[in-house]
Amino acid sequence: MTMTQEQATWFADTFGRLVDNVGQAVLGKPEVIRLVLASLLAEGHVLLEDAPGTGKTSLAKALAATVQGTNSRIQFTPDLLPSDVTGVTIYDQATHKFEFHRGPVFASIVLADEINRASPKTQSALLEVMEESRVTIDGTPHEVGRPFMVIATQNPIEQAGTYKLPEAQLDRFLLKTSIGYPDLESAERILAGSAERNPAARLSPVITGQAVADMADLAATVHTDAAVLRFVAELGQNTRASADVRLGVSVRGSLSMMRIAKVWAASQGRRFVTPDDIVELAQPVWAHRIVLDPEAEFAGTTPEAVIARVLEDTAAPQQRLSA
Repeated sequence: MTMTQEQATWFADTFGRLVDNVGQAVLGKPEVIRLVLASLLAEGHVLLEDAPGTGKTSLAKALAATVQGTNSRIQFTPDLLPSDVTGVTIYDQATHKFEFHRGPVFASIVLADEINRASPKTQSALLEVMEESRVTIDGTPHEVGRPFMVIATQNPIEQAGTYKLPEAQLDRFLLKTSIGYPDLESAERILAGSAERNPAARLSPVITGQAVADMADLAATVHTDAAVLRFVAELGQNTRASADVRLGVSVRGSLSMMRIAKVWAASQGRRFVTPDDIVELAQPVWAHRIVLDPEAEFAGTTPEAVIARVLEDTAAPQQRLSA
């Protein structure tokens, strides 16, 4: 079943209302909001890497307030244990049974603040839940439910006492982006509302958690032509073939691209993916998945430059292959 034009129009309208609602708390950053919302509807996770005080936490809180579901915040520290994230089994003397007490990861929107401050063991506990969408304690699986999204933040300028996320684990994030500093007009508006400590607190939910899951299922029905599939496969292969790259875009990375590209197309009222969608999403979806050759990195090459070169050298399809 392929999405109808009527469904695509409804999807785009709802998506726009979600962006506008979050935009009341995060001023002047509609593109970043669109990316994060698209990741939510693609059932992926987001890594926000930015300087302190740019609104990473505010964005996560605003998104949680917009979706009528549960939300939690985990402040990652060096002494945080895996059980502090996932939960723990405790013996109840009254019932003489072991009971599972759920951790903060059991929420619709989970904010993992400063994830690089926790030990690798604790990071792995969260990353495992992100991949499996369930927690296994004492051999018993516990589903986290739908929707489920982790927004992890990290500060790139202060590395003392931090544990860098392994390159292989970064692949579990659907996209990586940054908010950046606001423009002058947005900064003035933020300062004018400085008396309000938590702008996300005044937001009203726009959509239920079940509706988010329904939108994710609907987005999966967006049509993708064989020519676009070939284009994505070629781009991924060309990143791996680059002389500057030690580890290119994985198959998981290409699958992630297809999931979010469908949402991106539907958010614009289209029921089919175009090559332009892939080009527009390539940097946030793929840059963090590329591991450069040490010599190329020393020479100043960046993953973003590699992707830009691959996009330039790979011809986009001009006509459909499917009937």
